[in-house]
Amino acid sequence: MWLLRLTWALATLGIAAGSSPGPSPTAPPPDKASIFADLSPAELRAVRTFLLSRPELGLSPSRGEPLAKNTLFLVELLPPKKRLALRYLDQGGPRPRRQARAVVFFGGQAEPNVTEFIVGPLPQPSSYRPLRFKGGRTIPFASRPITQTEYELLHRMLLVALEPLQPLLHDATGSWYHNGSRGSLTFSDIAPRGLAPGERRSWLVLQRFVEGFFLHPVGLEVLVDHRDPDPRRWAVQQLWYNGQYFSSPRELAERYERGTLALARLAELPAQQLFSSYEPRGRFATGTPTDVHGAKVCEPQGRRYRLRGNQLEYGGWSLAFRLRSSAGLQLFDLRFNGERLAYEVSVQEAIAFYGGHTPAAMQTKYMDAGWGMGSVTYELARGIDCPEVATYLDAHHLYDADGPVRFSSAICVFELPTGVPLRRHFDSDYQGGFHFYAGLEGQALVLRTTSTVYNYDYIWDFLFYPNGVMEAKVHATGFIHATFYTPQGRRYGSRVHSHVLGNLHTHLVHYKVDLDIAGTGNSFETMDLRFENISNPWSPGARVVQPWLHRQPRRSERQAAFPFGTALPRYLLFYNPHRHNRWGHPRSYRIQHSSHAGRVLPRGWQEEKGVSWSRYHLAVTRHHENERSSSSIYGQNNPWEPLVSFEGFIHDNETIEDQDLVAWVTVGFLHVPHAEDIPNTATPGNAVGFFLRPFNFFDEDPSVASRSPVIVRPLDPPTFSQLQIQRWTPASPGPCVAPGPFTYNGTYWQE
Repeated sequence: MWLLRLTWALATLGIAAGSSPGPSPTAPPPDKASIFADLSPAELRAVRTFLLSRPELGLSPSRGEPLAKNTLFLVELLPPKKRLALRYLDQGGPRPRRQARAVVFFGGQAEPNVTEFIVGPLPQPSSYRPLRFKGGRTIPFASRPITQTEYELLHRMLLVALEPLQPLLHDATGSWYHNGSRGSLTFSDIAPRGLAPGERRSWLVLQRFVEGFFLHPVGLEVLVDHRDPDPRRWAVQQLWYNGQYFSSPRELAERYERGTLALARLAELPAQQLFSSYEPRGRFATGTPTDVHGAKVCEPQGRRYRLRGNQLEYGGWSLAFRLRSSAGLQLFDLRFNGERLAYEVSVQEAIAFYGGHTPAAMQTKYMDAGWGMGSVTYELARGIDCPEVATYLDAHHLYDADGPVRFSSAICVFELPTGVPLRRHFDSDYQGGFHFYAGLEGQALVLRTTSTVYNYDYIWDFLFYPNGVMEAKVHATGFIHATFYTPQGRRYGSRVHSHVLGNLHTHLVHYKVDLDIAGTGNSFETMDLRFENISNPWSPGARVVQPWLHRQPRRSERQAAFPFGTALPRYLLFYNPHRHNRWGHPRSYRIQHSSHAGRVLPRGWQEEKGVSWSRYHLAVTRHHENERSSSSIYGQNNPWEPLVSFEGFIHDNETIEDQDLVAWVTVGFLHVPHAEDIPNTATPGNAVGFFLRPFNFFDEDPSVASRSPVIVRPLDPPTFSQLQIQRWTPASPGPCVAPGPFTYNGTYWQE
């Protein structure tokens, strides 16, 4: 991940900040939604200024040397406790204090550590105190995320350590490792950084620095120990080159000089149409045009949603949202027709665990919250990442920076024609005519952002349908994580180019769904089919085999944890035992997976302890304030003794009947890269998520309130020469997309 951050550093030095601001919401957020709003740039600066003013903390600017200093790494909103928020939202109670979460790296002391603080009240902070974690756990310094300063020091160290290998590298690749300019070599780093707690040893994969450098490994991988705060004590411990291990750069250089090294000479790269580039090449066989614009999304009569600050309204839906620097999108106070369905729905973690023949490949177990998954939300391209007509919102992050950084157009909101009716029916008379046709257009509101975490791009969506259904979905795209091809590597993936192996990996994503179905007192049951063999009541002597519904109340947390490797019941129902719909059913919502996830490692094996949530399709727990998240930014570099152990959430096996419940949902897929992943992994087939669907929550489909249906009835059957067409929208949608050229900026600046 060195290159992305190096590019940022170079850009900030060479270009004056001045990208055009993205559109802002037309009005400030309502008071109630604003308690969940992300910190403003002014609030971020106020927290930083306050903490730097405290002499007992001894904070220094984040950028620049030395590494052994006290720095402020992250500032973001600390949401209010649920009970205080509900008292304010529902009972007219006092407004919760607005507070920040601040992460401080204490590297300039005898025993370095990481401490998190609660800072407030905002907008003018005047106090801070430590943020406590479940079980009283502390944060070891070695578990901290890597910073830009540490990357710069690693780069500087490699310049010296690889000096003996420059002739070898130039002979094999036509280039060498130097200043990070195009045409030279660069590196990507692998995590976890070691094999046990307290280690900080990273495998670095050398690559050609060209467009799509992720697909250009040169066959050299270097293990660097960089645990010591003093970089002068860092050391290269091992190297791997073209299938062989070496104890030092000098040993490898000597083998090359003696001519006994199996040298992997790479072909010179073309100046254009590089295989890792997006430049068009080849032709489709049909000859149908692709050099003109395709179909577009339009809003013929204007927007049908309302956005006020961080509050979003659409049809029956209303919700507040924020974009956490640490982990991404988080929804609060999710309601339909004024009734809360969920207090919180949020992304918790995304992981990708790999296998391979090279040391870097077999070590790669990415846990993306540890890379600032919510802070790498770069500009969305109009007409590609989101429709031109979408509303675009900026985001501000204070993550490994000396002030807020504005990410232009990081979030978009738009109404999407689904291309399929929400409902429809053609009522045939079976004589060549019909009694009526009725249909309701299919549309959904989309809230979207992206995370470019190193090579992969995740497209995060929440979709809201008019019938009370919410969908959480993530698409995986971007470049595959590739290593140097050796014949032994075929066991772990596919050869996708002359010297490139696409390594197999499993993607898993974890969501938190804090459900409040018709209130906070909820229960959980599963439902599936069983078969019965009964006497046929209308035909003596005959038998009938038919399905019936088997309902199974899940009374404790262990009963509501469904591990991978066992069948997941098809209906997962959360209901209020005291509230019923008109037809006598408990008012319920259902979680429905859209996933083909599996385990990433055997239970309890080393790094698996850091992602113990990955054991389960679904786990249901009671709500606790000290179980805010299933992961942390520290798990990547210390998965062996994680700060947050999800297994501890269900270890006490509390009752979950008529309680405030949280559903923890895991989705994902196995990805065996193939030739068609070049140059990029495509989104079709690489999307997973879940639906939140009403199940007897309403008395009928709530989309009947929509004024978008069309009903056609014949007035003179059987001739059908006159039709009555009923609709409640204008007869013609009118003009569609406004003309205008494509524009893009792509910068993100500290303000």
